[in-house]
Amino acid sequence: MFDFYRFVHDSRYIGGSTEYSGLDEASPYWFNGLVPLAFGLGDERIRGQVKYYLDYILDHQQEDGWIGFETTRATRGLWARCLLLLGLIQYAEADPTQTERIVNAMHRYVVLAHSMLQNNYTGLIVHGNDTFDTAGFGVGRTHEMHIPMQWLLERYPRNNSQIIWETMELMIDGGVVWGADWRTFWTDKSYPKVLYDTTPYELSWVFIHGVNMAQGLRYPLSLYINSGDEALKAQTRKAVDLLAQYHRSLAGTILADEYISDLNPSRGAELCIAAEVMFSSSYIYQYLGDNDIADWAEQTAFNAFPVSVAPDWWSHQYVQQENQPWSRNLSTDDLWWDVNSYANVFGLEPNYPCCTVNHPQAYPKFLANSFTTTADGGLAHVFLIPGTAATSLGSDGSNTVLVSANTTYPFGHTITYSISASEPFDFYVRIPTWADTSKSTTTSASTSSNSNSRIETRSSNSSTISPSSLGLQHIPIPAGTTTTTLRLSTTPRVVPRANNTAAIYYGALLYALAIEHDTVTYPPVEYRSMRALPSSTLDPEGRTKDFALTPKEGSRWNVAIDPSQIRVVRRSSSPDELENPIWELGAPPVELRVAAVEIDWPIVMDTAADPGTFDVKPKGKPFAARFVPYGSSKLHMALLPVLELDDVDFDI
Repeated sequence: MFDFYRFVHDSRYIGGSTEYSGLDEASPYWFNGLVPLAFGLGDERIRGQVKYYLDYILDHQQEDGWIGFETTRATRGLWARCLLLLGLIQYAEADPTQTERIVNAMHRYVVLAHSMLQNNYTGLIVHGNDTFDTAGFGVGRTHEMHIPMQWLLERYPRNNSQIIWETMELMIDGGVVWGADWRTFWTDKSYPKVLYDTTPYELSWVFIHGVNMAQGLRYPLSLYINSGDEALKAQTRKAVDLLAQYHRSLAGTILADEYISDLNPSRGAELCIAAEVMFSSSYIYQYLGDNDIADWAEQTAFNAFPVSVAPDWWSHQYVQQENQPWSRNLSTDDLWWDVNSYANVFGLEPNYPCCTVNHPQAYPKFLANSFTTTADGGLAHVFLIPGTAATSLGSDGSNTVLVSANTTYPFGHTITYSISASEPFDFYVRIPTWADTSKSTTTSASTSSNSNSRIETRSSNSSTISPSSLGLQHIPIPAGTTTTTLRLSTTPRVVPRANNTAAIYYGALLYALAIEHDTVTYPPVEYRSMRALPSSTLDPEGRTKDFALTPKEGSRWNVAIDPSQIRVVRRSSSPDELENPIWELGAPPVELRVAAVEIDWPIVMDTAADPGTFDVKPKGKPFAARFVPYGSSKLHMALLPVLELDDVDFDI
């Protein structure tokens, strides 16, 4: 995007002339995601991009401390600065050579923000002719200032602690004045279980907007970190539970297009929401430690997020559906709350560009949060993806530790750790709630040497896992080098839903009916006018295209299933390698075969009707249907009617 996409390449933050709204959030979103991507991959090209952006915004910080191009009260909004600050603190953590200038800039900025907020919440609440946030997104996201300000307060307060503290409080106070206090929403009384045109609802619109909700999950916890009020910590758990019960999709995201309504599988789920849910769930897990919240982060990362992005990562959907038999410009937009008919086409900007610029934060931050230190001074691998952590443990930081995880997770369930440590330490691995602990094992082999006697000692052991109440498996690591292998055991899980329907999971992956498709390519269109975008904002190598996907002739999507008949099919003979790209139909190594039968399935508003709105009538003979990881099949049916069928010959 830095090379061509107008909202980044030509951003006003770096001397250009293009923004998509008065929020001025486009390139700050991009920066917030590209910083952890650049340093997580160690990619010099991307590091060069974020360094250019960093240098420009810091070199052009205004005399009064404002970071950005805006020069008037009417145009200066605080919301996008939160995104810039999030990017800045990640940069400071990753590159110590830039920490001093970043901290200097942040201190100059917070003094200005403090004075603005003291003046009738200038920059937060719109007054008179202000244009920076006429809808009110920023007032619903006031807590987003907390993470960077808490970082500054804890690490580099200088003599500015009072102003930093008061700035956070003023942000929250301004949101309360406007009517955007999430503490009033995350309650049994206020939270809307369903939301239709006829549903009584008295609070602000900001609470029912899907992206706001994903971000608003962080609100009580952000305040708890400052106050220590245990009620806020408990309310964070309440927020997670309310969302899980009433508006969390099978794939882990929030069903909202762009606003919540119900759990019907034709509802859209915006890509931005999945990215924000991944960050919120990982953030919340670090403070609450509840194992199911870490499962939620993985569920979203491995299902809701990749299903909305093309395998080559050059296009995305604005909204995806759990039951999505085609992806094309629909004949109507009546299906959605606030989304156009083009929104589930794969494209550069199939609807509002926020998803184009915001989605890159998802996987880099997920990787950055995959390892964490523990309260007892140990190290834990909590999101079981491949990765490496290099850190110093111990009260004096004298224990140099390097841990590398080699795995094909979530497609495989074996993880091998290569560990070196100058001193013994406690290592932990989070065991997902779906794992069968009675059949899951760890095997360790260690080599240690005594520097005085030059004697090398080898040892090995194997045991069944026995995780703690928090789901953490303890593995004592001696000084020296250790290889530890974790093998998780599981079987397919059937999750019943309303109207006699069910979904199927295997490990961390949601499985869905695979629908082979034909592809029609279009020039990328501008999200408002639907006219072709100019070549100046497209990839010069021609990789930016819009795609409509329709089922191949004879590819069945209209089926019911008998989930009592499931078989696991392992397609790959190599347990240590994955195809690239992996989120493509046929690439994942494990599939399922499920007994199914074709049914008459009505079309309503140009998509598959919601189960429960029609009678399920089989036609034809039962057969073994192909189910694949949801994220790999861009056309799919994940929530299906259940029938009892005659035995199927799987012939595997």
